[in-house]
This record gives sequence, structure tokens and C-alpha cells, in this order.
Amino acid sequence: MALRLVQVGLGGIGGHWFRTVLTNNPAVELVGWVEIIEEVLANAIEQWGLPAEKCFTSLDEALKQCEPDAVLITASLAGHVSSARTALLAGKHVLMEKPFAPSIAEAKELVELAERQQRILMISQNYRFSPRVQVAKHLLEQKIVGEVGTVYIDFRFYANAINDPNHRHYQIWQPLLADMAIHHFDLMRYVLGQEPQTISCVTWNPIGSHFKDAPSASATITFERGTVVSYRGSWVSQARTTAWTGEWQMDCDQGEIFWSDRSESPSQDVYLQVQPIWQPRTDVEIPEFDLPKDFHGSLSAFIQAIQSGKQPSSAGSDNIKSLALTFAAIASASAHGAPITISSLL
Repeated sequence: MALRLVQVGLGGIGGHWFRTVLTNNPAVELVGWVEIIEEVLANAIEQWGLPAEKCFTSLDEALKQCEPDAVLITASLAGHVSSARTALLAGKHVLMEKPFAPSIAEAKELVELAERQQRILMISQNYRFSPRVQVAKHLLEQKIVGEVGTVYIDFRFYANAINDPNHRHYQIWQPLLADMAIHHFDLMRYVLGQEPQTISCVTWNPIGSHFKDAPSASATITFERGTVVSYRGSWVSQARTTAWTGEWQMDCDQGEIFWSDRSESPSQDVYLQVQPIWQPRTDVEIPEFDLPKDFHGSLSAFIQAIQSGKQPSSAGSDNIKSLALTFAAIASASAHGAPITISSLL
């Protein structure tokens, strides 16, 4: 039986979910849509062909009228906590876009509420479902080139082309650390299978940037088994664009693993290579995966969790640790790079 789903938030990312994941998907039955901005809602009704009688400006009303099994929250960050709280209190499962919440306290509140309500609360960390991510994680677990000691990650993209400093894209709070790097921080935890201990981070707003908050950052993160990650990211880099996961170089005691994934353009290289010490670098064959990828992977994991009653890997109770790493990075940057202990935020 298809999962009866109400979607909350019909803006940019909401449209992506609707067009590429939810439409004509036999695993779900869309029974309602919610958008608090009436202009955006009207546009979605017209452009997406939604039935007006199933569209609402209030989630409470949608829950009463549509009787869903679950709620998908693709609203902006400001709407995450209130929407998730409403859905959970109504006994609905929740799948929510990242970042989880505007604060650790609010994230904890939702985790505890989901536990009391015995409902699934999952954050869509869709990068986890990329094929090379899965294989790179497996190679580390199998110690193909030994134990990992140091990881270098670079993310580069030029998102500074619109010549309008007032454009909404440039007004996003912490556009790199909170909106993008959280993907990379979550992948660090997932691929390494370790929890971060401390982070030192600096951010800056380069000359010529239209962004209100800093779009560039550099960070050093230490993990529980001694692994150190060196991270660099920028939304205004004019260098060669990386794929969305960034470019990873994982130095192990018997060689190196190089990988990158999630490309939308020929200019974004994707690859997975292994180089045992003193030997040439070789490509790793990526097997065909039966599991759904990317956003489809998030939705599939959510449905499977509901059906099995088991928590998904990016349940709110796990994702709060990725959120803590993100907020620790922001706190460190605000303190001019002073090291922050992650556990102090949890």
C-alpha cells in the first residue's frame, strides 16, 4: 500500500522533490500540499497542476482534511520545527529536509517528541545514497589500504553570477556552513564511521562576493579514532567546479582512496580510485545498486523505516550529531577559529 503523504513547503527544493521524486512514484500517494505563502501556493497549483481543494496554508487543516500517514517537510529552515512538531503531535511520521533545526535545543525537542509518539523522524541526507559514497565507506570498513589517518576535502562552486546583491539566494543564513557544508559534515561521520570531537573553522567573504554571510570556509576536524579532516569549501570559487560531494582524498597507512560523486554537469568529475602505497592509482568499478539513489534513497529509507519499525541511519537522533558539528563550525568561525568541542553543544 502506498504511503499517504502531505508535502509542506512548495518553493525551490519542494518543487524538486515534487517533480523528480514524488510524481508518478507508486510508493507514495500525495494527498495534500501546504504552503504558507499564498503567492507560492497559487503558483504551485497552476504550474504543478495541483488540485486546489487539496492545497492549504495550514498544516493543521491539511492533516484534518487529508488524513496522511506521514508528512514531508521541504519548507525553508524557519518552518522546520513548527511543521515537524505539528505533524508528530498528530501522530504522523516525518521526513524533513536538512538542516534539521535552527538550534540544538529545538532538534532535541523534536527527537524526544518523536520518541514519545513512537514515530519516525528522519532527516533527508540524500548524499549518503550516492553509489561512490557507499563504495568508499565499504573500502574503509574493509581496510583495503589500511586505517585512515587524514582526509582532505575540497568543495568548489561559483554561485555568484546573479548581479543583484538583494537576490534571496545571497540572503541565506550561513550559505556554506549551514546550507551546504552540512552535507559534507554528515558524510564525514557516515563514511568514516567515527564521531567528531573538535573543530576549528574560519570563514570569509571574498572581494566581489554578493553574499551577505560568508560563502567560504576552511576547517580542521578531529575524530574519535585520531582521524583528522581538512575541509575547504566555497560558493564563489572560480576554480574548476567540483561535484556536489566535493573531492575527497583519504590517506590511509597503506595507501590512498580518492573519490567524488553527484555530478550534474560534465565539468563536475565523478570518480573512485585506490592507490596502494608505491603503486599506480586505479579506478574502482562501481557495482550496479538495487537501492534507490539520492533523494529517492532518502524516501525509500523513510518508507522502509516506517514499515519495519526500525530507525533509519539518518534518524533525527543521529542527525543531531551532524547538526552539532555544523553549529560548532559556526561557533568556531564566530570566535575567529577557536577550537570548539562538539560534545559541548549536545
